[in-house]
Amino acid sequence: MDHFPLKRPHFFFTTAPLPCPYVAGRLERKIVTELNGADAEGLHEALSRAGFRRSHSIAYTPACPGCSACIPVRIVVDGFSPGRTMRKIARANAELVARKVPAKATAEQFRLFARYQESRHAGGDMALMGFYDYRSMVEDSPVDTFLIEFRRADGSLTAVCLADRMRDGLSAVYSFFDPDLYHRSLGTQVVLWLIEQSRQIGLPYVYLGYWISDSRKMSYKARFRPLEAFGPEGWRAFDPPPFHEPALSDDQPPPIAL
Repeated sequence: MDHFPLKRPHFFFTTAPLPCPYVAGRLERKIVTELNGADAEGLHEALSRAGFRRSHSIAYTPACPGCSACIPVRIVVDGFSPGRTMRKIARANAELVARKVPAKATAEQFRLFARYQESRHAGGDMALMGFYDYRSMVEDSPVDTFLIEFRRADGSLTAVCLADRMRDGLSAVYSFFDPDLYHRSLGTQVVLWLIEQSRQIGLPYVYLGYWISDSRKMSYKARFRPLEAFGPEGWRAFDPPPFHEPALSDDQPPPIAL
């Protein structure tokens, strides 16, 4: 097991209960801590391997009384082999060119982000974000963070993924895409790219955030196998019920909200 010695104590806090965005009728609470200082990278690594996620300069994990629906999952890259539906999705998006760029917000990205939020999450907190909020989401990171831009042959921006690089994998933080191209399953295409990129650079995992069986937003992650889930005994092989959805359907990679 890797150890990440910390140079100073870190404090953890519990948030006030708020309506759960994933399971109707439930309240959510989180344990949070700030990632800052010289040991931010080490703390992020240690907490990520303990099931935490990152948003801005905060690491968090659910701590909801009486509920354990949020299960941290990661893809085992070496064992992954795309099925027929995923191969069809990859062929449909073969024209897209993916390029890693620094975690710097642009007006072009924000226009796509705003269109996506208006179409897919109207009324949600993220739909109210302005450019400076978006820039904070992208740039306010104390760890190794980057963006992947997916463009069509004509150069138009089609999808964007914000991701963190860790010692043992890539972590998908947030993705958004052109809502007019929902039939192209761009969310799945983004995850396929992260898997292949991890394979190329020798990283064993892609961290997908939380799998929630009762939430369609999260349950689709069951299609990426083999999966491991984090629980009381650490990371173990995980075999959730399969997610059934027609080919080239509408989905998105893991959202993140603090």
